[in-house]
Amino acid sequence: MYQNHYGLRELPFTLTPNTSFYCDLDGHRSALEVLLTALETGEGFIKVVGEVGTGKTLLCRKLLNELPEQFVSAYIPNPYLNPAELREQIARELQVEIDDEHNQQLLTQAIQQKLLEINQQGKTVVIVLDEAQALPSESLEALRLISNLETESRKLLHIVLFGQPELDERLAQREHRQLRQRISFSYNLHAMSIHELARYISHRLHVAGYKGPPIFSGKVVQQLHEASRGIPRLANVLCHKVLLLCYGEGTYAVLPKHVKTAVADTEDVELNPTAWGVWIGVVSAVVIAVTGFFAYRQGWLGGWL
Repeated sequence: MYQNHYGLRELPFTLTPNTSFYCDLDGHRSALEVLLTALETGEGFIKVVGEVGTGKTLLCRKLLNELPEQFVSAYIPNPYLNPAELREQIARELQVEIDDEHNQQLLTQAIQQKLLEINQQGKTVVIVLDEAQALPSESLEALRLISNLETESRKLLHIVLFGQPELDERLAQREHRQLRQRISFSYNLHAMSIHELARYISHRLHVAGYKGPPIFSGKVVQQLHEASRGIPRLANVLCHKVLLLCYGEGTYAVLPKHVKTAVADTEDVELNPTAWGVWIGVVSAVVIAVTGFFAYRQGWLGGWL
């Protein structure tokens, strides 16, 4: 592998959402600030939506690591659960004892009692759900009902939803209007700009232990941004492949040809023809047209000779 080739301690462009590689991009920093502010001051639901591959899970884990001490978290990474399974998962995260009969009414009462105990300790529970767009409608309603648990003066828990744009489509349905009205804060994650991508690549290489001269030129970064559309996951895939190609050739600097090869081998990415390529095409067309014209003229004149 190319780790020794570049003097790296670890691979810099894996798909695992490792918080040690977290890059303080403008969008992620703003989202994290919104989340922490909302947890400190707001009530009800908090929603973060982003396209596939924009770093929602990494941000989710970063939030869990950054939560102040007064919060107790319950993390649900796979919410494709029916209402009973959802309650049971929340109970396990809060270390609520579950009997073998799984009586849902008693389980809800046990969760409420646990929330009250945590509240009496001066703390607040935060339920964090990743991939929230996968929640069945019945489970979304069950989650809304759980959010009703409160004292006379405050809610007993916060609920943070991380999801793809399909989550907004789900919440826009009439049956979920009560839940939609309880969303107190929301944030939309966007793809990286070309300048953010350059910083992102440099940051991940630095964290992985790289100490040499620049590997990615401005032209290469421009190509990577165009092909990946600024989506971190796709950028990781392409960067990993171009470094493999360089290792295979025994070279160090990434060239445009490496990017083109990586793009051709990767799904959901596209590299449009460059201005140079378009210009070459235009020149070729002109040459062919002129050559054809002279060939035609020569043939026409030849008929008179």
